[in-house]
Amino acid sequence: MRLRNIPGAREEILDSAYVIQEPEKWKGKWREYFQKDVPVHIEIGMGKGQFLLQKARLNPGISYLGFEMYSSVLLRAMQKRQEYEKEYLSLGNLAYVRMDARLLPEVLEEEEVEKIYLNFSDPWPKSRHASRRLTSRRFLSRYEKILDKKTGVVEFKTDNAELFHFSLTEIREAGWELLYSTENLYANEILMKDNIATEYEEKFSSQGIPICKLAARPQWHSFGRKKQDGIILFGKGKTDF
Repeated sequence: MRLRNIPGAREEILDSAYVIQEPEKWKGKWREYFQKDVPVHIEIGMGKGQFLLQKARLNPGISYLGFEMYSSVLLRAMQKRQEYEKEYLSLGNLAYVRMDARLLPEVLEEEEVEKIYLNFSDPWPKSRHASRRLTSRRFLSRYEKILDKKTGVVEFKTDNAELFHFSLTEIREAGWELLYSTENLYANEILMKDNIATEYEEKFSSQGIPICKLAARPQWHSFGRKKQDGIILFGKGKTDF
């Protein structure tokens, strides 16, 4: 359910130091923006920001960009961050952008991103809206433009089994390499080791709804034995290992 429109949200976003107002100016220069020569990870459709806030807190050696197109939702993420920083520490490795994900190549240069997170994206259930799904081939082609060719990966989580199966098909049809997939994340000890839950994830998992997760990347790599985030991978992908 989409958050109701909050009066004044757009104005608060324009005045926020957390939000980059002209992101296109930093295309190809995001390491310069963060003043750190470290990897850049992004979340598309960051919602209320819990996932990315925790990522930035736990990984000071990575810079994070959160993309959200709805002002009222982004405002909630800003407020959550304000509350956190009042009590704990300021997060200089985290910034937000209010923008439609279709414009990603306009603000991110080729190979500028090492990881893309898609968490509980809008399923756009009507078939005529399939191209709007963030795991559609149309979006995968956008991600391929900005992902680092050596390390670039997309991670996707959802409670929607239909969207998950659609995503697996799109990844295959796009010629991407499936690294792993599971339709029951919380039963997988390996993948749960470093899992950070979103607000939606906490809600759905508490209701006993299975959480699905996959990771994939464009076919830049030769096949064989690979290791990512402590997980040994073989061939084109491993399902429910």
